[in-house]
Amino acid sequence: MWLSEFEIVLRDRVIANGAIRIENGRIEEVRDEPVENADIVGGGRLLLPGFIDMHGDMVEREVEPRLGVHMPMTIGIAELDKKLASCGVTTAYAALSFIGASVTSGVLRSEEHSSDIIETIAGLKDDLLVDHRIHARFEVTFAAAIGVLQRLMDAGKLHLISLMDHTPGQGQYRDVELYIARIAKERGMSVAEASEIVGQRIAGRNGHGDVLSTLQDLSAFARARGIVLASHDDDTLEKVEFVHGLGAALSEFPVTLEAAQEARRLGMHTVMGAPNALRGNSYSGNLSARHAYEAGLLDMLASDYHPASILPAVLSLAALDEGGLVAAAALTSTNPAKALGLDDRGAIETGLLADLAVADRHPVARVRATFRAGRMIYSDGTLSLSRH
Repeated sequence: MWLSEFEIVLRDRVIANGAIRIENGRIEEVRDEPVENADIVGGGRLLLPGFIDMHGDMVEREVEPRLGVHMPMTIGIAELDKKLASCGVTTAYAALSFIGASVTSGVLRSEEHSSDIIETIAGLKDDLLVDHRIHARFEVTFAAAIGVLQRLMDAGKLHLISLMDHTPGQGQYRDVELYIARIAKERGMSVAEASEIVGQRIAGRNGHGDVLSTLQDLSAFARARGIVLASHDDDTLEKVEFVHGLGAALSEFPVTLEAAQEARRLGMHTVMGAPNALRGNSYSGNLSARHAYEAGLLDMLASDYHPASILPAVLSLAALDEGGLVAAAALTSTNPAKALGLDDRGAIETGLLADLAVADRHPVARVRATFRAGRMIYSDGTLSLSRH
């Protein structure tokens, strides 16, 4: 199958008007010029590597769209699968939390709920459009989840683990007053009531035994099985050095520029959210993904909570750096593929899987079609199909 008349984004350059040939789900040929009688004609649209999204929280809200309102998991996961495909995502890591039930999340991020979602995704895997993998977000104070995570790792159902500490006063929630105000607004409660909840969380963190031993045990178990480790919301040089010592290879959503610089110095890959990059700032008041990119400290973009942000974020970052579209597109393809050990995808290159996103820049940045392993898994009907 030939796709022709596309602006093709390669690892090292952009072909202004070229073509690719796909056979048996892989890219067999890349040409610098169009071909006649192509099966699909792009009309000058962008052809990008399919997006590899290593952190997406959306599945939790698809299966529980409102607090306490539980939809059938199969329906929620299938709906998210369609959304991801329509946004150009071909490989998605569902970020599922193991933090225990709490006053702020209910059972949404409990051990049982996350485990059920993982099992459901595994059961649906062959029927889903996107290649779905599991990213376990482990709250370091929730030692009770260790056994569950180890069983999931042994069963081959976990592909990435991030180490998190959401205790107010550090990390993502360094500004306690800002966090209290956010809780009050989200929960429709008074500032005094929110302050009490936050105070309880801080006190609870201080009462959680030997966190270091828990982290060492989990990290060693994961490394022995070749599972990539990430750290979450790094805010100080000391924290970055600590998680690097545990074997973390990724620094997710670094809170400060100094933390991102230290992660890079230690050879860790940095990850930030596409919504942050698109909007130009963090909703938590932390490091801007744009600033990190301009400083040369951003390796990957993740959907975080909004997959439709990925394409416009890539296009906006492409205008900020002399690397242009090649460098910006690598944030969602080549770089995550390398960091996550996915050596069969991540670029438009002969021999790799034909995971592709067809996109327009104007009048609105949008994905027009998505291919996974050469099969069209999404189209909005605007691509020209040959009738030869």
